[in-house]
Amino acid sequence: MPKKAIIYDLDNTLYPVHAIGEKLFGPLFDLIIETGKHNNDIEAIKKETMRTPFRLVAKEFGLSEDLTAQAINLQENLGYDEPITPFDDYPEIKTIDAERFLVTTGFQKMQRAKITQMGIENDFKEIHVVNPVLTSKKEVFADILKRHNYQPEEVLVVGDDPNSEIQAAKDLGIETVLYNKFDWHPLDSATYAISHFKELKPIFLKG
Repeated sequence: MPKKAIIYDLDNTLYPVHAIGEKLFGPLFDLIIETGKHNNDIEAIKKETMRTPFRLVAKEFGLSEDLTAQAINLQENLGYDEPITPFDDYPEIKTIDAERFLVTTGFQKMQRAKITQMGIENDFKEIHVVNPVLTSKKEVFADILKRHNYQPEEVLVVGDDPNSEIQAAKDLGIETVLYNKFDWHPLDSATYAISHFKELKPIFLKG
């Protein structure tokens, strides 16, 4: 069945988080360092924060409930006011004749600021920022399918995280494309794997 739509992730799929990470998450890292309890792990915490939702990072590194709450409250108010450059292959997605959706997990103000600073708001039919406390990517994907009358086989989900958007799509029977720019994950984590968006068009056209 021909594909009609592609749902994209944002972080490390459309731009590299590490390019802005130290500035974006600087206040968060300072807060964690100030406790003095996680200094031995701070470089690992920084690395994971740029790849993984913070609530999972906090759990992995044993941040206390109080520190986690402080960190989440801090991030809910963080924005970003400098230009963000998408990956150099980003323009390739606009050559594909498909409805484009952007679904990203994170803090509303922070994620919206990134999208604004990238200048990509008008590249997508819809943009969704998922608050994992209230909903999930799986629920948002299912809602997109329902509202637009898409069958799962008419959609592709593209992202970098096998445990997030890739798994959510699999649960709904949607084919997946792992954007493996940094070779972080096994290639069999998704239906397809690419390292450059020029590889996506043939997959879409395959139907």
